Amino acid sequence: MIKIGLTGWGDHPSLYRENAAKKDKLFDYSAHFPIVEVDTSFYAIPTLKNIEKWAEETPDTFQFIVKAYQGITGHQRDELPYETKQEMFNAFRKCADAFNKFNKLAMVLVQFPPWFDCTSQNVIYILYVKQQLEGLPIAVEFRNQTWYQQGRDEATIQFLKDQGLIHTVCDEPQAGVGSVPFVPKATDKKVLVRLHGRNVYGWRNNGAPNWREVRFLYDYNRKELEELARHLKELEADAEEVYVLFNNNSGHHAAKNAKMLQEILNIQYEGLAPKQLNLFEGEF
Repeated sequence: MIKIGLTGWGDHPSLYRENAAKKDKLFDYSAHFPIVEVDTSFYAIPTLKNIEKWAEETPDTFQFIVKAYQGITGHQRDELPYETKQEMFNAFRKCADAFNKFNKLAMVLVQFPPWFDCTSQNVIYILYVKQQLEGLPIAVEFRNQTWYQQGRDEATIQFLKDQGLIHTVCDEPQAGVGSVPFVPKATDKKVLVRLHGRNVYGWRNNGAPNWREVRFLYDYNRKELEELARHLKELEADAEEVYVLFNNNSGHHAAKNAKMLQEILNIQYEGLAPKQLNLFEGEF
């Protein structure tokens, strides 16, 4: 089964009812897609109260891909608000377990930074993360090309498979060592596909003041989405569940592209939240 969604639910204007309040955006989002990435967990681990709220306001079959906290993946620049690494992992583990309690955890996304290259030390660290999050479905996303260079791609895929880790397939600009090639291979019954767009200029200029905005500014055309759809169907033959996330939302293209891909694949999702409840407001 192919499940399509977006990274985050708070910045997709075309999906919300008119004048929708911030607190209603997740409910409105869940009327369109069956999955979403919790990207705020990268910056701060969500409270159990918030997780319970998110679980209760989404349909029973709705699922969350929870992005690992930046201290886990080594992105942090400042001092972490935890006294020890173990305390940090314990806090994130409680967060993931809370999603699991509601049967709404699709996977934990561990996205490593561009400087996390293919070394024995980093392989050991991946095993450490797996140990700390034992029992949880873990997806690994690399942002360094060395994991797929010079014949290492097969070894990388085999390593993930041997460890029961989910491979994250990335579609992104090919802009040097800080980007990875599109490698549509599954290593588990689940596979994650993240679509970052193909803005080479934005990917290379990550030092610019507005680099975050430019980096993911891209609008996939129909031909590109049809090509991706073929790969997704092939992945579906190798994995039970294919999770697809559009991350190209700087220009609000993600929702539109996701809808187009859904139409190309002729997918109709059941069990979504009802749409346009505002039509009935004031009538009862």
